[in-house]
Amino acid sequence: MILWVVIGLVVVVLLFVWATYNSLVKTNVRAEEAWSDITVQMKRRFDLIPNLVKTVKGYAKHEAQTLEKVTKQRANAIGGSVEETAQTENMISGALKSLFAVAESYPDLKANQNFLQLQDELVDTEDKIQAARRFYNGAVRSLNTKVQMFPTNIFANMLGFKKREFFEVENQAEVEKAVDVDL
Repeated sequence: MILWVVIGLVVVVLLFVWATYNSLVKTNVRAEEAWSDITVQMKRRFDLIPNLVKTVKGYAKHEAQTLEKVTKQRANAIGGSVEETAQTENMISGALKSLFAVAESYPDLKANQNFLQLQDELVDTEDKIQAARRFYNGAVRSLNTKVQMFPTNIFANMLGFKKREFFEVENQAEVEKAVDVDL
């Protein structure tokens, strides 16, 4: 009888460990998938930027500094940690706002069909990046909760699961400061 109780307890513990491990793996994969979604949308944005800059250059030749800033931020954006990517992301958003502020000064540019199409695609991409960020942060929240809560935290530490960083936007004052354009 005692043997059956011991075997039953071992089976219950093994089932719990199995379920906990699979839950951690599932949550970790969801976070990796969410990060991949962010990088895909950022790549899409990076591919749009040269076309947008080229279109604006045709109209605003003397605005080279703003255009160079956008191009430079695009070049710096690839790779890095979540925190570094978030910082670069904020700088790119600020640089693009500067670019659109320059475009406001050129009525012919604002009416250019190519520019309008690129602007619409960029706005759509920005929306998708925000959605991907929210999805990523939700997946990270789930993973971090599991990694920190008892008893899952015991197995998470033993199996090498770690907390992830959230994709956070800098404080609003810094973002607005980066957007200032002096024409």
